[in-house]
Amino acid sequence: MGLKTPLFDTHAGAGAKIVDFGGFDMPLHYGSQLEEHRAVRDGAGMFDVSHMCVIDIRGGRARPFLRHLLANDVARLRNPGKALYTCMLNPAAGIIDDLIVYFLDEQCFRLVVNAGTRGKDLAWIRAQSAPESLQIIERTDLAMLAVQGPRARELTARLLPEALRAEALALGVFSGAQIGNWFIARTGYTGEDGFEIMIPAADAPRLWAGLQAQGVAPAGLGARDTLRLEAGMSLYGNDMDESHNPLESGLAWTVAFEPADRDFIGRAALEKIRAAPSRHIVGLLLEDRGVLRSHQSVQTGAGPGEITSGGFAPTLNRSIALARVPIGAASPVHVDVRGKLLAARIVKPPFVRNGKALISL
Repeated sequence: MGLKTPLFDTHAGAGAKIVDFGGFDMPLHYGSQLEEHRAVRDGAGMFDVSHMCVIDIRGGRARPFLRHLLANDVARLRNPGKALYTCMLNPAAGIIDDLIVYFLDEQCFRLVVNAGTRGKDLAWIRAQSAPESLQIIERTDLAMLAVQGPRARELTARLLPEALRAEALALGVFSGAQIGNWFIARTGYTGEDGFEIMIPAADAPRLWAGLQAQGVAPAGLGARDTLRLEAGMSLYGNDMDESHNPLESGLAWTVAFEPADRDFIGRAALEKIRAAPSRHIVGLLLEDRGVLRSHQSVQTGAGPGEITSGGFAPTLNRSIALARVPIGAASPVHVDVRGKLLAARIVKPPFVRNGKALISL
């Protein structure tokens, strides 16, 4: 038996198929992964993401500490609630984790890191912060729900007191705010609009039930994965890890090389890689019949590559993938699927955003 979120009994009572994910017992689906995927694309779906680790970093030196710890630059965060996506690197520029950081105030920044990396993340952050007078607080008192889809914000706002609805609906993209006893952020992992909501753990079942009563469909890890793949969003442990750097993982945009005098962990190694890059992440659209999966080999005219994430895309009714290939690789390429070489075309992710296909089929 694994760790359980505050919503475990709710999932079990709904007949969800429970699987291990990052050490937690989590719902894979509630009956139909395909229906859950479509609910998010067409209306609104909700995910229990309480397995994610919320960490508050408190103290007067929080900002300079995070400018050194993270590859993106928290100096960009000036308005309370504003968020930034970034990687946390080791000295060799390998990715310890990808995360979101929120600026709450000059005394507090909030990180949301992955479930499967929480132990090593906390140990790394605490070790790096040792010279500083900072509090590193794991917020085990909070639950977290993601409500995603074109109707997600509208349906969520109905559960707020009328005086607070306008504030929630006025949030900008990648911004959050404390609204009542909810911390609501306009962020997500599906390629759709929506909210990620942090609340006291004891309140999570009531919020889940309230959202369901508004017509928000429960959705599990299966739909979350197909949605994020269609959106071209990376998954830690598949598309990136400590043996790969952001520049070869489709995450160059998350690295702030300016200002040049900011000495973040991994910068020196990353500067050398930047001078002579060799691989990058591309999207693949399968042209033949079959399904692309992670770890399948890719043959290109520039040398071999490998699929990092792959699967069937319900919105496109085609198989798609993210693949790490040599720079200079061009279509056509071929993927080894169970010993057969299947033709695929290189495309630029994302594949789908806001319910619309962004690639030619």
